[in-house]
Amino acid sequence: MVKMIMPKMGESVAEATILKWLKKEGDRIEADESLLEIATDKVDTEVPSPISGILTKCLFSEGQVVKVGEVIAMITSEKEEKIEPSPLPPLSVPDKKIVSSSNGNPAPQKVLSTSTKSEELVSNVSLTERFYSPLVRNIAKESGISLTDLEQVKGSGANNRLTKQDLLNHMEKLKSSSEVLLQKAAPVLQKNTETIYSGGDEIIEMDRMRKLIADHMVMSKHVSPHVTSFVEADVTNMVKWRERVKSDFEKREKEKITFTPLFIEAVCKAIKDFPMINISVDGTKIIIKKNINIGMATALPSGNLIVPVIKNADYLNLIGITKSVNDLANRARNNKLKPDEIQEGTFTITNVGTFGNVMGTPIINQPQVAILALGAIRKKPVVIETPEGDTIGIRQMMFLSLSYDHRVVDGSLGGSFLRRIADYLEQFDATRQI
Repeated sequence: MVKMIMPKMGESVAEATILKWLKKEGDRIEADESLLEIATDKVDTEVPSPISGILTKCLFSEGQVVKVGEVIAMITSEKEEKIEPSPLPPLSVPDKKIVSSSNGNPAPQKVLSTSTKSEELVSNVSLTERFYSPLVRNIAKESGISLTDLEQVKGSGANNRLTKQDLLNHMEKLKSSSEVLLQKAAPVLQKNTETIYSGGDEIIEMDRMRKLIADHMVMSKHVSPHVTSFVEADVTNMVKWRERVKSDFEKREKEKITFTPLFIEAVCKAIKDFPMINISVDGTKIIIKKNINIGMATALPSGNLIVPVIKNADYLNLIGITKSVNDLANRARNNKLKPDEIQEGTFTITNVGTFGNVMGTPIINQPQVAILALGAIRKKPVVIETPEGDTIGIRQMMFLSLSYDHRVVDGSLGGSFLRRIADYLEQFDATRQI
């Protein structure tokens, strides 16, 4: 009996779908004659038989997805003499279980096909006169070992009888072989992740800054288990205040006031309420930072990202924060930042709303333990609670999302800190003087 396996149809092809069997069980087939049609994500093709003989068993049905290297059929070669099957005592066959693959579609078991024929397991029919005890047959069934495979296992009992220990030893060898194959396949699997270029693709080498950003982002995800919490805040009062004062502010201070300084002010207040957000981790040591240095992620004309830092932001008033924000942002875009102006940050803010995004799940700027994403401010109908009862009004709403390092910041701390920022924004005094 010869096992026919699913052939490899290319370096990046790991599985194929059986479209059609061109022969049925019991049919004679010649060497190199097409046996079945398969489809991969790259090509549809016919698969020839490796030998001449009789197609004894089709182990998968049409439409099933089969991994490369799996046995798909059994072929009795011309040299093998035909053996009439001998009946064994009837044995019930358990219901087949369907296993879901990663894409949500039913995937075949390792040996079973979707056929309802009992021969797929160690059933009441044997290809030889070999005797199998009920215990051996039950173990084989539960383990998904086919009758064909079982007949290949050498027995230590009388007349080559297969004992329980023989079967267990065989299963252990199969397990060890699978582990070895996986280890050998690791370099191939790694190779399969390489990008495939086509003739019209343009290849651009990362610049130095992009390489540094890429390394930093990958390192952060590797170091910190990220968790992200979200809140929605009503910032109507803050929006109204800015609309009212922005012209006078620019005339008086020669600076435009954006929402960013208002967010930074609220973050500084919340950090003072929850100082365990303003920390870093050194091995198993937690370092609580004395200074509150707020980094603000800034997009550059090149498409890269830089994070200038406002040192001791909690000591600055709103005018001071505004001047620092505008100065650092302008110099960042003109590549005029000093090295110490992008260092020693203890907490970072990124404004995804600038690009029209309502929320985001930012990556922590190491060695910090949290980063806040600010979503776009949008008008929405909202239920407003009043002493006279609930009503619906148009309000300026936005989402805030906080990603934090779950090694040292749990959901209670992260969620409470984020809610506190939202509270400060919602409680903004619309009558505030500049």
